[in-house]
Amino acid sequence: MIKKELIFLGPPACGKGTQTNRLSEYLGFPHVDTGSLLRAEIANGTEEGKFAKSFIDKGQLVPADLVGKIIAKKLAGDDCRNGYVLDGYPRSLEQAEMLTKINEEVDKGQEVSFKAIYFDIDTQILIDRIVARQSCPKCGEIYNKKFKPSKVENICDKCGTELKTRADDNEETAKARFDTYFKETAPLVKFYEDKGVLYKLDANGEIDEVWDRLIKIVNA
Repeated sequence: MIKKELIFLGPPACGKGTQTNRLSEYLGFPHVDTGSLLRAEIANGTEEGKFAKSFIDKGQLVPADLVGKIIAKKLAGDDCRNGYVLDGYPRSLEQAEMLTKINEEVDKGQEVSFKAIYFDIDTQILIDRIVARQSCPKCGEIYNKKFKPSKVENICDKCGTELKTRADDNEETAKARFDTYFKETAPLVKFYEDKGVLYKLDANGEIDEVWDRLIKIVNA
């Protein structure tokens, strides 16, 4: 069996979270994201978790080598033996190089298919998505008043909790976040393109339309 390693690139609100959650269930692979991993390490009181918390409590970024160590531990686990859906990592060229080394160590003796899938989408659509975005503070489900509203206004479909809108989900902040993204993260597109493993996904359109395109790339 060929192991499938899938990572996802794209600016804020491009739809990665929605699609990668669904893809994880479809493939039966773990959905790995750095935020959830860090929270789990902190909740479990591990040495890595305590160290990460010391930075988070000060409002500082968790060091790249610590994040890499936590990612490596997860990807070496039995549940990632057949593949993984990795969202939110890498975010920089340094992390991309680190992930390459992690995979080389973990994948010894295995046949592997690695794909970096880039969510290509119109920036104005992204701004509209961010401004109308809502999330459930309890289960983490994401909604959008314009593109993916909850069945009952402001109430989570899954757990019935009142939905929240982030204070920084406004047009001015959104534009600043895109500027940061294209400066810091977009070089990863070229990095994986040069390696011949980049797949561009047209992320414009309805959720199911994007899903159909994504499945074609994953199964190709």
